[in-house]
Amino acid sequence: MLEMLREILSNKLKVSPDAITPEATREDIELDSLAVVELSLLLESELGLEISDDELLEAETVADMVRLMEERSARV
Repeated sequence: MLEMLREILSNKLKVSPDAITPEATREDIELDSLAVVELSLLLESELGLEISDDELLEAETVADMVRLMEERSARV
């Protein structure tokens, strides 16, 4: 899941792939609230994962986002 998230963040949201580590925070990868909304939409359209932007904003780190993705994919 980390690789999928890294691919979406770097290809679609222009985040530097080197900055995307499990312990990186949203601030570290310069993901503002608008980018989080876009990420939420991309996760649904590309991976079929319904994760709200509010949930993504509550995620402290990239690892937390990956955990949300894994929880949602287990439900599908």
